[in-house]
Amino acid sequence: MPTIFKRALFTCLLALPSLVFAADITTEAKPPPPPTAASVPAEVVLKPAVTQAARIGYVDFIRIGTESERGKVLKTLLTAKKSKLQGKVDAKKKQIEKLKASIEAKIASMTPQQREAKSREFQKKLEEFQKLAQASEEELFALQDKETKALYEAIEQAAIVHGKANGFAAIVVKKELLYLGSADAQDVTDDLIKALNQTDQKK
Repeated sequence: MPTIFKRALFTCLLALPSLVFAADITTEAKPPPPPTAASVPAEVVLKPAVTQAARIGYVDFIRIGTESERGKVLKTLLTAKKSKLQGKVDAKKKQIEKLKASIEAKIASMTPQQREAKSREFQKKLEEFQKLAQASEEELFALQDKETKALYEAIEQAAIVHGKANGFAAIVVKKELLYLGSADAQDVTDDLIKALNQTDQKK
C-alpha cells in the first residue's frame, strides 16, 4: 500500500473517537489519554536488528601450488617430463646440425643431382624435427592441463568442506578479491594446504 494512503487511513482512524464523542454532548466523557512509554507492553517495543557481517575466506593458489605436497609432486612431475621431452628434441636438433655441417663441407664437390638429393634429405629431417618439437610441446601442455585441473578440483573440494564446517559464506581466489566492505575476511590458505595434505596421506 502506498505511503500516502497509509497516512490518510491513519488520520481517519485517529479522528473517529472525536466524532463519536462529539455526537453525544450530554456526556462528559473525555477521550482517553495518549499512551505513554510506560503503558506500552514490552513485547511491542521494537529493537534494531543485529546484522552479522558475512564471513568470507580467500585462498592464495600460488602458495598452494608451491607449499602443498600435491603441488610439489606436480612440479616435480612436470619438470621431469619437460626434461625428458627436451632431451629428445635436443638430440634430434644435433642430428640436424650434424647433417647440415656435413652437407656444407661437401657441397662444393657435389654434382647437381647429389645436391638435390642432400637437399631433400635435409628438408625431410628438418620436418621430422619440427613435428617432434610440436608434439613434445603439446604432450607437455596436455599433462600440465590434466594435472592442474585435478589440483584445482581438489582445492575446490577442500574449500567446500572447510567453508561448510566453519560457517563461511564464500571462499574466493585471493587475486579476485578487490574490495570487501563490512565482511569478515580471512585467509584460509594454510587450512586448505593442511586439508589437501591430510587427504593425500589417506590415499
